[in-house]
Amino acid sequence: MDLHLDGKIAVVTGASKGIGLAITERLTEAGAHVVAGARTRSDRIAELVSDGSVTFVPGDLAGAEAPAALVAAAALLGGTDILINNAGAVTPRPDGFTSVTDEDWESAWTLGMMAAVRTTRAAIPEMLRRGGGAIVTIGSVNAFFPDPGVVDYSAVKAALTNLTKALSKEFGPHGIRANSISPGPVRTDLWLGSGGVAETVAKASGSSAQEVADQAVAGTPTGRFTTPDEVADLALFLASDRAANITGADMAIDGGFITTV
Repeated sequence: MDLHLDGKIAVVTGASKGIGLAITERLTEAGAHVVAGARTRSDRIAELVSDGSVTFVPGDLAGAEAPAALVAAAALLGGTDILINNAGAVTPRPDGFTSVTDEDWESAWTLGMMAAVRTTRAAIPEMLRRGGGAIVTIGSVNAFFPDPGVVDYSAVKAALTNLTKALSKEFGPHGIRANSISPGPVRTDLWLGSGGVAETVAKASGSSAQEVADQAVAGTPTGRFTTPDEVADLALFLASDRAANITGADMAIDGGFITTV
């Protein structure tokens, strides 16, 4: 199915690995040019830069200036048609709520929420100038499944989903659609890599990382992790004009993890 993304300019945050990298690859395959933001340039992003399909902008998106710099780089290419808010991180809190310091909360909020706020605030004028656009924000099922083991992450993701709905109401009449995606556990380093969620929880609980990973999806109908490419496919659909009348929606891709109606 042609998604009509050829020639579009997309800004992707957290683009160097995991879900962000998968989305970047899918966008370039569809003919879009991606302005990719991340702290470091991965080998795969370097390959895409060499191909001419990606412009890499290094920067810490938790900083106040990096989000605007990313959108400014897109403006030099003509503007922003698509924004993928993907930057984020999670730190398991095995010692519970009282162990989470003010600094922990501030860090989670700054990267998880304010990076999206700042990037979106910079991108919207560019989208308005170009007659419209699409914003896709990568949230989490933890927005609806509050987990004391990741209490700050869950709260931030709930706020991010709420923000996306508000954006859809304000800017829908101006041709800008805003939707969010709520993945369950995804097969990335954030979950399964060294120092990831599975390994961290395993150390605290005395189990193995594989046991933690298996338990995370054991009760889901599909019984497996979502892949980054599956999230990317959904993101591209929402970013395309095939989803032209979808806005303000949150779409779970979680193997049936969330069972409430």
